[in-house]
Amino acid sequence: MQIISALQARTLLSHGCEGFLATIHDMTSDVPSIHDQPIVSEFPEVFPDELLGIPQVHEVEFNIELIPGAEPISKAPYRMAPIELKDLEDQLRELLERGFIRPSVSPWGAPVLFVKKKDGSMRLCIDYYELNKITIRNRYPLPRIDDLFDQLQGAMHFSKIDLRSSYHQLRV
Repeated sequence: MQIISALQARTLLSHGCEGFLATIHDMTSDVPSIHDQPIVSEFPEVFPDELLGIPQVHEVEFNIELIPGAEPISKAPYRMAPIELKDLEDQLRELLERGFIRPSVSPWGAPVLFVKKKDGSMRLCIDYYELNKITIRNRYPLPRIDDLFDQLQGAMHFSKIDLRSSYHQLRV
């Protein structure tokens, strides 16, 4: 077996050669914890282990601009199997206890559904399809991922959004 570059592989494959792709994972190396970083230890209030509920009010608030004259939308919930209803009840109870959600009598409502994750657990998702239809879309181009990585070149510190918890860090 011989290890070759991607360019060599492309050339060989274009000439009809057969190729096999293998990945190697080093299971012996220890993945450093975020808490091992000095800057994280220096500012613990910025990197909490647990979020403590609905975020505080900031100078800049997030809002959704709607088409003028849009009426509140409230869709009926989707049908769920008994096991999904139990999972929904458990997840809503946890979100209430942690302070991420609160009871509401808003005229707005969107149905929820579950999407199965790779580990077999269920992710709670909200179907904002109807809301998206009356939302004024942003008119700026999205950044290209390769441009974003280029900006990180030489960076000592950078962060990424925790996609599970970040949703609960925006006040809408």
